[in-house]
Amino acid sequence: MSQLHFYVPDEIEAQIRIQAKRAKLTLSKYLAEIIKRETGVQNQWPAGYFELFDAWQGESQTRPPELNLETRQSFN
Repeated sequence: MSQLHFYVPDEIEAQIRIQAKRAKLTLSKYLAEIIKRETGVQNQWPAGYFELFDAWQGESQTRPPELNLETRQSFN
């Protein structure tokens, strides 16, 4: 993971710290979330994601039979 270093005016730094605290995140995680949101990174599918569909080569999956539930006495 890369590290970025940048400078902001003291007033902005104070506001960023307040917002991170409100979000209950560390300053680093808060800034990373802002960057992800602004760059649209979280809206991208991982490479090769769609190649997984219909890739299963084994036996077809079947749902197991449902089990009988036990009967319990009521609390009334």
